[in-house]
Amino acid sequence: MEPRVGPAPDAAPQVRPYHHPAAGWGAAKSVTRVLVEERELVDGPRAIMRMNHENGGFDCPGCAWPDDTKGLRLDICENGIKHVTWEMTRKRVDRAFFAAHSVTELAGWSDYDLENQGRLTEPMTYDPESDHYVPISWKEAFEVVGAALRGLDDPNRASFYTSGRLGNEATFLYQLMARELGTNNLPDCSNMCHEASGRALQAALGTGKGTVDLKDWESADALFILGVNAASNAPRMLTALAEAERRGAQIVHVNPLVEAAATRTIVPHEFLDMALFTSTRTSTLNLQPRIGGDMALLRGMAKAVLEQSASDPKALDATFVERHTAGFEEYRALCAATPWEELERQSGLSRADILRAARVYTEADRSIVSWCLGLTQHEHGVDTVREIVNLLLLRGNIGREGAGPSPVRGHSNVQGNRTCGIDHRPTEAFLDRLADACGIDPPREHGLDTVRTIQAMRDGEVKVFVAMGGNFALAAPDTPATYAALRSCDLTVQVSTKLNRSHLVHGRAALILPCLGRTEKDHQRKGVQRTSVEDSMSMVHLSLGMKRPASPHLLSEPAIVAGMARAALPDSETPWDWYIEDYDRIRDTMAVALDGFEDFNRRVRLPLGFRIKQPARELVFLTPSGRAEFSTAALPDVVPEPGTLALGTMRSHDQWNTTIYSDDDRYRGVKNLRTLVFMNRADMRERGIADMGAVDITSTAKDGSHRYLKGYTAVPYDIPRGCAAGYMPEMNVLCALGDYSTQSDQPIMKHVKVTIVPAAGG
Repeated sequence: MEPRVGPAPDAAPQVRPYHHPAAGWGAAKSVTRVLVEERELVDGPRAIMRMNHENGGFDCPGCAWPDDTKGLRLDICENGIKHVTWEMTRKRVDRAFFAAHSVTELAGWSDYDLENQGRLTEPMTYDPESDHYVPISWKEAFEVVGAALRGLDDPNRASFYTSGRLGNEATFLYQLMARELGTNNLPDCSNMCHEASGRALQAALGTGKGTVDLKDWESADALFILGVNAASNAPRMLTALAEAERRGAQIVHVNPLVEAAATRTIVPHEFLDMALFTSTRTSTLNLQPRIGGDMALLRGMAKAVLEQSASDPKALDATFVERHTAGFEEYRALCAATPWEELERQSGLSRADILRAARVYTEADRSIVSWCLGLTQHEHGVDTVREIVNLLLLRGNIGREGAGPSPVRGHSNVQGNRTCGIDHRPTEAFLDRLADACGIDPPREHGLDTVRTIQAMRDGEVKVFVAMGGNFALAAPDTPATYAALRSCDLTVQVSTKLNRSHLVHGRAALILPCLGRTEKDHQRKGVQRTSVEDSMSMVHLSLGMKRPASPHLLSEPAIVAGMARAALPDSETPWDWYIEDYDRIRDTMAVALDGFEDFNRRVRLPLGFRIKQPARELVFLTPSGRAEFSTAALPDVVPEPGTLALGTMRSHDQWNTTIYSDDDRYRGVKNLRTLVFMNRADMRERGIADMGAVDITSTAKDGSHRYLKGYTAVPYDIPRGCAAGYMPEMNVLCALGDYSTQSDQPIMKHVKVTIVPAAGG
């Protein structure tokens, strides 16, 4: 087929307001289209009935929302079905495809068309003389990796990246291989997403995870959803929101854009509602702070709680605060000293709006605060998440049913990756247990995270880059800098299911190692294997593929890790081959090495698996004081300078991370257009920008350097003045490599300083 680069010539861009419920018939129509296009009208529906279910089901490779606790038969969503069907496609990228297309040619294709070619079928290696990928045997591929790693003068010249889709067993083996080699260079997608959440929760509560589970969502009196586009990023949350509204819970959405999930929904498995077109509200209050203004809103809510407590002692849980917290008086004084005028200015909200949110909070007996990247990808992301904890502590909303902090992880097993050892800053306790369980001497110095890995590759300090899943070239910030860094490597290795940009932006030597998908059967010597994953709420459960592999030459992710490890560590006493014969053996070792995984093989086979213990949920706080810690961080100044805007990057609805299913964004009313920027209409008028007019965008980095996007389309949208938004990965180019948070080291992709003007010559 000929590649489609961008929209088809006869597909003119369209933008029309979206006024329909989230999910419902729009989702059903979209799913049907995908099943037809991928020719999966038989296996597709079979997969739908097996996804997110115990007793032979497989876990959705999309988001990390927990599986339903009530036996729901269709615990699915539109984007999950797209993700699975995209993986189950009958299209193939084989040796004939690579022989027909050079890397230079493929580099000119759109990212949609690269992935749309289908599943990879066998290992490939880059041939610089022909500029083509050519076949290589698994044995030879592993030896290429092994030779490159053995030849390094320092193990820290290699870096091992992990995407959130990797299962727990492969994750554990991967970090074991890296640490046996002698490095903690284990960057992962958390470094770009929820690193701020983990650091904040660890500092405040002594745990890097949220404390609530799905049953808590089912009993909360108030839900506060901050910086989350649930209808696209965690669509199964819509069920929880609809159920909450029906039982009378208050639901407050906080987002610069009022997303479809913050209005109403028709949940697809509720067949009568579907038939009658009956929608359910998913919010009782929508607040639109300026980009970065969430911390001021939270501080204002806390100030309101404390002011109310002067006349209404029940507004503050003084007993909880006294028994279980530290630093309260300092925080009380900070709130009192913060003027309402400053809270209004920084949040972009009126005092009346802040008080409305506070009233919902104080009138609720049990409250959950949930958030995603809209809060974390900022310079002050850690402080903002800690402000969430401050607010929860005031009313004792920690350690009891229906209450607590609940970060929404955006990828299937990103939380499990961190739990099972993917951490460039491992604790001494973790390393000690790993050493005892596995008989190795792991390195103790911290390794490189994502940003520092890119810098080290660029500077020639990292020579070998291995990526387990994902599309690193597109996911990372500062696209030109990331490309240059990858091309500076001696060897890049991509473990993948489908062709993507990272295969075309490669080192001097490059390997593509194709792996099984989540939907496929994993045959090993002891039979078909299951893998485990951890959801956003710390539940660990098994996943079993249902389909014949796309190619007989595919290997599982654990088998690929073991193959690389055998070649790189020829004298290793780790029983790599023995582990791969039966994944129960890996889990037995994990049960010894990982806190909370004791009796792993038995517990993971229980209905719905098991929940990793959360000391803070039991009011045990592993902090220096032994108590939950209030934070007294100063409010950041997030008001844009005159003439500038704060721009946040985001996904479209028809997209999952860097995988783009089409150029449409149904919930924002966009068709056939991705190179756009959403703007406040008054900001457009002030700059002389017409509706749907062409604009040039310039970002200014912390170091004063500039980055550019030319000829984008300005789309008027309901967004606060001084704010703008557009799609990643196209807009990642605007976030400089050096523009990362000093609190979390995350790229600040939700708070890029830009100027937008009519396009030159437009």
